[in-house]
Amino acid sequence: MSTSSKSIADVQSSQDTRNIAIDKVGIKDIRHPVRILDRAGNEQHTVATFNMYVELPHHFKGTHMSRFVDILNSHEREISIESFKDMLAEMSERLEANTGYIEMNFPFFINKTAPVSGVKSLMDYDVTLIGQIKDGQLCTQTRVVVAATSLCPCSKKISEYGAHNQRSHITITARARTDLWIEDLIDVAESEASSELYSLLKRTDEKVVTERAYDNPKFVEDLVRDVAARLNKMETVIAYTVEAENFESIHNHSAYAMVERDKEQEA
Repeated sequence: MSTSSKSIADVQSSQDTRNIAIDKVGIKDIRHPVRILDRAGNEQHTVATFNMYVELPHHFKGTHMSRFVDILNSHEREISIESFKDMLAEMSERLEANTGYIEMNFPFFINKTAPVSGVKSLMDYDVTLIGQIKDGQLCTQTRVVVAATSLCPCSKKISEYGAHNQRSHITITARARTDLWIEDLIDVAESEASSELYSLLKRTDEKVVTERAYDNPKFVEDLVRDVAARLNKMETVIAYTVEAENFESIHNHSAYAMVERDKEQEA
């Protein structure tokens, strides 16, 4: 008998008797084109990596993995931030889940101008949109990872000449009342580092950037505190996590610090 003339068993929906719910089940590392609007009103066309999960009640044996891919492909050829939010609601409904999660990670580019020569070059930043829907309530966060320079205040103080510096990764994860521009978070991180980075510098630029870092030494603790202080003043940001990791140049380890705050809980 052909499969078209008989019923095909839905194993995933069968009963499970172990009485253990699963917090997250779904698919990871699937890539799809995305379209991102930047602060200047231009669209960036890039490729994002998606993680998509739902909560699975204890009585279901499994979830329908193919539906995640179907949802991803049914919205648009290039997913936007708006369709990202719609996908969360659809995923929760189609998979009959009380809670759903989507993470969309992609490279974001800014055309930066060198401080003296004025030469332009593209800098890439790692960005993740994080969405959760629970009991019909949608919550989204934006995460940016910004590479910058940090120069050690202790090294500068105790050395007769020079000071060691390191590349730092400043990570901001922010939840906002309204849509938050990716560039706004990048600006905060770069402005509080010893110096920001550029893809292309001439010698005159390199001199200025090096001296700027030397005049603005910061420990990893300084980085997270200064970024947090800026985020505290941003009324649209209601919760955040700031992390800094300094990849040391004179040690075989990294220095790390983190500040986390929920303004709504403190109100």
